[in-house]
Amino acid sequence: MVGIVIVSHSARIAEGVAELAREMGGAEVKLETAGGLDGVVDEETGAVEHPIGTDAVRVMDAIERAWSDDGVLVLMDLGSAVLSAEMAIELLGDERGERVLLCEAPLVEGAVAAAVTAKLGMPLEQVAAEARTGLAGKIAHLGAGGTADAVGPGPDDDDAVVTVLSVDVAHGLHARPAARFVQAAAGFDATVTVRNLTTGAGPADATSLNGVATLGVRQGQQVEVSASGPGAQPAIDALRALASRRFDEPAEERAVAATEEPAPAPAGDAVAAGVLGGFAASPGNAVGAVRRFHTPAIQVPDVHPNDAPAELATLESALGETAVAVAAQRDAVATRAGEDDARIFDAHLLFLRDEALLGPARDAITGREVSAARAWQDSVDAVAATWDGLDDEYLRARAIDLRSVGAQVLARILGVAPPAPRLEAPGILVAADLTPADTAGLDPDTALGIVTAHGGPTSHAAVLARALGIPAVVGVGPRALALEEGSPLAVDGTRGEVHPGPAPEVIARLDAERRERAERLESLRSMAGEPAVTSDGVVVEVAANVGGPGEVPAAVAAGADGIGLFRTEFLFIDRATLPDEHEQEAAYRAAAEALQGRPLLVRTLDAGADKPVAALGQAREENPFLGVRGIRLGLARPDLLLAQLRALLRVAADHRVRVMFPMIATTEELSAARALVERAREQVEGRAREQVEGRAREQIEGRAREQTGVAAALEVGIMIEVPAAALTASSLAAEADFFSIGTNDLTQYTLAADRGNEHVAALNDPLHPAVLRLIAATVEGAAARDRWVGVCGELAGDPSAAALLMGLGVRELSMAAPAIAAVKHAVRSTSIEQARSLAERALACATAAQVRDLLAAP
Repeated sequence: MVGIVIVSHSARIAEGVAELAREMGGAEVKLETAGGLDGVVDEETGAVEHPIGTDAVRVMDAIERAWSDDGVLVLMDLGSAVLSAEMAIELLGDERGERVLLCEAPLVEGAVAAAVTAKLGMPLEQVAAEARTGLAGKIAHLGAGGTADAVGPGPDDDDAVVTVLSVDVAHGLHARPAARFVQAAAGFDATVTVRNLTTGAGPADATSLNGVATLGVRQGQQVEVSASGPGAQPAIDALRALASRRFDEPAEERAVAATEEPAPAPAGDAVAAGVLGGFAASPGNAVGAVRRFHTPAIQVPDVHPNDAPAELATLESALGETAVAVAAQRDAVATRAGEDDARIFDAHLLFLRDEALLGPARDAITGREVSAARAWQDSVDAVAATWDGLDDEYLRARAIDLRSVGAQVLARILGVAPPAPRLEAPGILVAADLTPADTAGLDPDTALGIVTAHGGPTSHAAVLARALGIPAVVGVGPRALALEEGSPLAVDGTRGEVHPGPAPEVIARLDAERRERAERLESLRSMAGEPAVTSDGVVVEVAANVGGPGEVPAAVAAGADGIGLFRTEFLFIDRATLPDEHEQEAAYRAAAEALQGRPLLVRTLDAGADKPVAALGQAREENPFLGVRGIRLGLARPDLLLAQLRALLRVAADHRVRVMFPMIATTEELSAARALVERAREQVEGRAREQVEGRAREQIEGRAREQTGVAAALEVGIMIEVPAAALTASSLAAEADFFSIGTNDLTQYTLAADRGNEHVAALNDPLHPAVLRLIAATVEGAAARDRWVGVCGELAGDPSAAALLMGLGVRELSMAAPAIAAVKHAVRSTSIEQARSLAERALACATAAQVRDLLAAP
């Protein structure tokens, strides 16, 4: 198989292009990058930065890594990259240099086409020829004024192979099936065009997503596909096969049926006709208009640069960085909701290399000398206007996707944070699913309620909705997505019901329940600030789970005795660069200061699985929940973990800070993590000595910690989320100062039921006896070493489960702040003796349902 090397002045551009090429060609393609100059290590963070430039030795090394007896194809960006590549061939010598081909093809399109062709086992010359087809399509596009009309061969061309395809998928060739059409058409050495036979629209370039999708092809219409060139017949055959498979849209038929019949309620629930059933994710109810996310516009500055190559490089860099971020979003959605829903991001990736967008933008930069930002925004606006002009409402809505991706690119061009999607008016947020970042950024005064098609009651969106006190119903099914924006809707997060167009009596009932709930909570909150003490005098610490320092004051006001879970992911997710050590220290210090002496328990970075960090560039995994996440990532990237630990140690010098490691499964992992704590301590103390250089040795030893901030002692614990950890708790307790049980992950791993998958959500019950026995085993193992045990999973916030957890030996409960008052009341309403008796009976149960019946009994 031919090897491929991507040479760019920018390491990020090279990696972004490679990511796209691997996505289309497959992981088995031998593809290497030579981006930027040799890395420089930042002494503060340990991160490696590659300055802009090209280096012949780096190019030669990349060629060696990609070496194949079939040859190596090298694609380059700007002028000096060509010189570096030529010098690299000289360094290789004549024998090897003869099997390396420098290709003038466009970097992004050429790399993708080359990767697809290399995977097919084609010879070097054919891989290069296929890479150059991207340039041919660009010339054709620009020669026609950059529009999607009349490009490539028409049906009258003598050499063209022509076929007619019927489109039998709901909503026609919208983003997902159009993306598959484009991917299939682009995989051959052929120029392919398509037109809508039914309406006469087109022809359009079949390798342009915008060109294909804006033909407005609806279900039941026909398209005419014409192809010419060496690969014309195989291209036509592939497109015929795709159409016969209904464009690989197996879920579409179910989605159509779901819009005609009520969505099925979760097992064991019953809902009235016309009511959508889902999972009760966050209690309470709300009434309002259906709202969907919209991405706010970014203002483009009015500047007139005179350096077109620099503007082109800026555009390419932004495209590459956005591609990496979109790929991470795709992986996260695939993990939470499955491949079908994640495929919409394939369309987003195609936007980033679509000549209908890129051609006019580049032409404006080079021909009219406008800025990259203005050129890109004008191009996005023009294509989005084409989408807006379509007759089909579903297809018109895809302009939102284009503008969202366009805004991400524009933000990176301008060097500002990508705009977060937001609601434009108060109402009920309706979405397919929500990322943790989506939910964390919601304002309860605007997002009155949440309804999602996918997800389970312990998904991250549900967890954060409870933290914000927003009523939510999740896992409603595809019918939720058919709700028209602006239409009236009621959401009952206590019962798990969604009422489209609610009747007056439904609204009256929900209003009465909302008032009654508010009065009850107000009564409980009057005592929330007092300690939670059982009737026989045992104190239970009731703490809060938070996602950032801004949530701490509200937690304190709600009565939290401290923070039992400070999630640090907010510092890392949805940003192009990693936070440095000083930014982290500032965040932890702000949280500690807001607690006014109460303890702060910080979980180290728990990235991976459904919480990807784009800036890390993690490889895609087949089963990310069983892959490199939590402490596994921290140990694989000690630079990340050390920076976090150094920041925490400095804050712990004058505040009550505890730290815990997520996803610990073995004693070896815990030993390695504790070793990093000591290494971080040595690094901080070493800097302390440097800062007080010139003072006497006794002053250094006696005052270094005071002067530079490093804790003399730091409680170090672990999350119990893996059954193996619960079963070996006594061994782990030898090195852990405490345990905090994450019942959400512990439950999904024990019962093999993904917490974010609505189809198995009924299985994902933390009150299952198997989970309770693992909690009991954890407490027993901890007791042997006199360690305390807390629970920071969602079960801790269930007032009906408080006595059960206390009876199992848990002495700290951490939860979403709105649940604190009710849980403290539950603690005060029982004795430890009663709680132990309840726990014994629960451990003897056979099912989760039996446990719930036991808790509900008077």
